[in-house]
Amino acid sequence: MVKLSKRFEDLKSKIQDKEYYGMEGFEVLKSCANAKFNETVEAHVSLAIDPKYADQQLRTTVSLPKGTGKDVRIAVLTKGDLIQKALDNGADIAGYEDLIETINSGVFEFDCLLATPDVMPSIAKLGRVLGPRGLMPSPKAGTVTSNLEETIQEFKAGKLEYRADRNGNVHVPIGKIDFSTSDLLENLTAIQESIDKNRPSGVKGRYWKSFYLCTTMSPSVKLNISAFREKNFAN
Repeated sequence: MVKLSKRFEDLKSKIQDKEYYGMEGFEVLKSCANAKFNETVEAHVSLAIDPKYADQQLRTTVSLPKGTGKDVRIAVLTKGDLIQKALDNGADIAGYEDLIETINSGVFEFDCLLATPDVMPSIAKLGRVLGPRGLMPSPKAGTVTSNLEETIQEFKAGKLEYRADRNGNVHVPIGKIDFSTSDLLENLTAIQESIDKNRPSGVKGRYWKSFYLCTTMSPSVKLNISAFREKNFAN
């Protein structure tokens, strides 16, 4: 059995065994945030899907209206003059063969990897190192693009990719604990609406199973799924 620290046990005592509404849930989380750094707020959603079937997979992007609160490091795989164009438009790293070699060696100095369509055949071999980290560029995720300027700006501003894991769970950051409650609520609403909009075609009946919030160092708070989806955020 895992032994919990006194700090964690104290925080758990602040959270009631009930389903919270959106605003109330965030207020409880804020009362639990006592780490010595600006904790990330995370949403954890369990869905009634089985991703081993093609028509029950969920992988897409969403733009958080209030951003992530994180300085996102973006790398771009492209060729020729587009390398400098990517750097001029905010990419932290850009390159082609040299960047492929760096990634293949296990060096990942970026949070998001974009690629232009013309280099995709050359980076197929990176699947074994990028795939497990969720960094492999994909048209479905919006990370394969011909419009580098717009795409770099979107991901810098708060666009992020999320996917359901093999158990049908979605784990996604929605901001920092020092965000206002209304800003966190707006970001979480964007996530909820995106998950509903991109409901896999193979899902029949109930879709959402459970809905939790937590910070990097806090216990989780359970949200009332129906109330949140119906935009009933108050107590």
